[in-house]
Amino acid sequence: MTWEQYATAWSALHGGFDPRSASPLVRGWIRLAYRGGGLLAAMRIGPTAVTVVGLLLCAAVPFVPPLAGALLVLLASAADALDGAVAVVAGRTTRLGFVYDSLADRLGELAWLAAFWVAGAPGWTVVAALVVSWLHEYLRARATAGGMTDVGVITVGERPTRVSLAVTGLLVLGAANLIKPEWTAAASTVAVSLWITLGAVGLAQLLAAVRRALID
Repeated sequence: MTWEQYATAWSALHGGFDPRSASPLVRGWIRLAYRGGGLLAAMRIGPTAVTVVGLLLCAAVPFVPPLAGALLVLLASAADALDGAVAVVAGRTTRLGFVYDSLADRLGELAWLAAFWVAGAPGWTVVAALVVSWLHEYLRARATAGGMTDVGVITVGERPTRVSLAVTGLLVLGAANLIKPEWTAAASTVAVSLWITLGAVGLAQLLAAVRRALID
């Protein structure tokens, strides 16, 4: 499959968002996933296996030191990009696979937030962060089911933002453990608070876009 064919197929699966018109960073990331997906497909590794590996990596995050957790989040996010790429390249995209992938993403984020709770973030902030993220994805899914024909808007609360917050937060936690362990709880609370703030702003952006798309 050529890059042009892949970009067209990828766009159809992501609400019409064309990766060829994305920012250089996003376009580069998707092209990298395309290359990796082609390699895995050639090795006859299926998308479900990649999804499972990514979920297992996420599940380990709360149980390892923060610096190792940051690495696991990066690897899991790579797996998240690769499972879809394998499905597209190998012609194995299914509606059930899409559901499984979305479920794995939400469970993975739960594990990342659990790592901050273990490090000392208040439980209610972790729950709030999780709710904001899930509402973001639920709203877009319901809007699509209701007739919205594209992603609506790329908000500041999208999954790449959550990945960045998880990785950065865990790196800061790791540094705090090395420099002054008593800062760990405060650092984890700040990371989760940023997650909530950006998630809430993103949710508001998405609500406005959905209203514009679906208003009669």
